[in-house]
Amino acid sequence: MTAVNKITFPPVNEQIDILNNSVEPVEIIREEDLEKLLEKSLKTGNPLRIKQGFDASSPDLHIGHAVSIWKLRAFQDLGHTIVFIIGDFTAMIGDPTGKSKTRPRLSREQVEINSQTYRNQVFRILDEEKTEIRFNSEWHAKRNIYDFLELTSHYTVRRMLERDDFWKRFKAEQPISMLEFLYPLVQAYDSVAINADVELGGTDQKFNLMLARQIQRSFGQEPEVAFLMPLMRGTDGDQKMSKSLNNAIGISDEASDMYGKLMSISDELIAEYFTYGSGLNQDQIEQISSELEPYPLKHHLAKLITTRYWSSVEADGAGNDFRSRFKDKKWPSPSELIETGLSVQIDQDTEYLPRVIVAATAAKSNGEAMRLLKSGAVSIDEEKITDLTSLDINLEKPFILKVGKRRFFLIYRNEEQIARLN
Repeated sequence: MTAVNKITFPPVNEQIDILNNSVEPVEIIREEDLEKLLEKSLKTGNPLRIKQGFDASSPDLHIGHAVSIWKLRAFQDLGHTIVFIIGDFTAMIGDPTGKSKTRPRLSREQVEINSQTYRNQVFRILDEEKTEIRFNSEWHAKRNIYDFLELTSHYTVRRMLERDDFWKRFKAEQPISMLEFLYPLVQAYDSVAINADVELGGTDQKFNLMLARQIQRSFGQEPEVAFLMPLMRGTDGDQKMSKSLNNAIGISDEASDMYGKLMSISDELIAEYFTYGSGLNQDQIEQISSELEPYPLKHHLAKLITTRYWSSVEADGAGNDFRSRFKDKKWPSPSELIETGLSVQIDQDTEYLPRVIVAATAAKSNGEAMRLLKSGAVSIDEEKITDLTSLDINLEKPFILKVGKRRFFLIYRNEEQIARLN
């Protein structure tokens, strides 16, 4: 029999301090159970099994996903086992969380492509040699119909309707497919399959994580501890970061693109991005913020975040490139804006200018965009907008939008226009 190597862990209070450093969970359910688990692993030398799952519903992970993945890395550095679950099976069902209508299902081919990119990207944060990568098709695809029916017997329709998005759709007499109803149960069983001690997820996943705790009890396991992590807003400053909303910064974006997108955020988002994306604790963030004005502070933020996924050398290069493009002249070229990720597609012939400004993430609402226009802070192709009687903009050709002193965006209608520019 092969001997199991025991691990020497730091004291429990030290582990908790490390886990609360940088981004603190919004809620831990239950904190007293976490302490007991850590005490047990300290005595036995056996690591906890820490789980997080991501459905392979899009081809990229972004820095919003990374908020919790960096917390996985903190557990990993303490010696605990990370189980990163790629939801290839559940992605073909589709998570109904936050959806006001039934979402489209993905094909097996789409899911396989997305799964591979997730596997590659997550190791920008986690240690590959110390991470278990599991696909939930491993256990779900092998379950027979009797096993599946047994799983459904452990939860009621009434409890499922307590889920906020289901209840809203039910009250509005909007359809809820049986497949969507079953999704939380299928996802919850992942925790049983890998015998999870702790699971991480965003605050929008609370229902799913609570259900996993109940299903574990039903299958004779101790319920996992749930770490509910904060959601990071996207570059639009409004909705949570999402590739589908075109407001995300991918962890595999090129260094120059990442740096450029970070420089495009509004000043209002700087504190949030420092807290959730920089890796610094609040004392460090407050010290830096007290010493720098917003524009150099944003450069400092862009360098910190870009360095986390690339290197300080590449982050410095991206920063120098950004400064050379935008500091020494008032108006960048279209190609420079494309290269730095500051381009926005508006797929129609005309659009109301305040909506264009909102789509470019230069304002949170049409009302805020109008205030910028009235103050003379908006220009198109080097011409300040002063006539506010007609704000319908023709997108027959691309144009450069300037908002404030240093925020530039290339606005275009389709890829053909970009090809002609090149």
